[in-house]
Amino acid sequence: MTDKTVLITGANKSIGYETARQLGGQGFRIWLGSRDADRGQAAAASLAAEGIAVRALTLDVTSDESVRCAVARVEREDGKLDILINNAGISGLQPILPSEQPLHDIKAIYETNVFAPIRVTQAFLPLLKATIDASVIMVSSGLGSLGWLSDPSNQFHGVNILGYNSSKTALNAVTVAFAKELAGSGITVNAADPGYTATDFNGHSGYRTVEQAAAGIVWLATRTARDMTGGFYFEQNEVPW
Repeated sequence: MTDKTVLITGANKSIGYETARQLGGQGFRIWLGSRDADRGQAAAASLAAEGIAVRALTLDVTSDESVRCAVARVEREDGKLDILINNAGISGLQPILPSEQPLHDIKAIYETNVFAPIRVTQAFLPLLKATIDASVIMVSSGLGSLGWLSDPSNQFHGVNILGYNSSKTALNAVTVAFAKELAGSGITVNAADPGYTATDFNGHSGYRTVEQAAAGIVWLATRTARDMTGGFYFEQNEVPW
């Protein structure tokens, strides 16, 4: 068992849950973030039954007050945070043409997929700075890669979803901004593409398993090279922005 702590947002199911399971299996102490307290407790109990050191943390990433309370608890119980994984996200209305997607839906997507990772990262920075070799991982998507989306030969070229795709592109820009600022503090910031994974998110239509998706995030979480920051990775390879 390591004394390294990991907070994963939106971790009561799917990729977040599996990421918690894999990191917990390597001895990391897990803060399992969940907007719904009961679901978070149930997920944590399931992982604890496997021998994982896990604590449920009620955390609504879209609420300033909820994030403040979460920071206060982690500070009170641990005094630091080694790894922050911003995993929580929503898809919005799909499928829908960009010209027909309601602005209120796009705003809701950005609130969770863009503004929430900024909010959570900013709030936990003091605890990340209280440890050595801390890292932040933004769970992005290949659908946020402008390089891939603009390439007619790429599998994602035809997936033209305005709200979701652009939110992940924006999250990639957020990743670069934090990476540049925090490089001098010894905190690495990278983005991970879990790939098209079978989850509730897409009606289980994805061709990748949650185990495969989480593995890439776990790989990033266990890197220690300080110069490996400001990157976007899929299957341990860099993805074009």
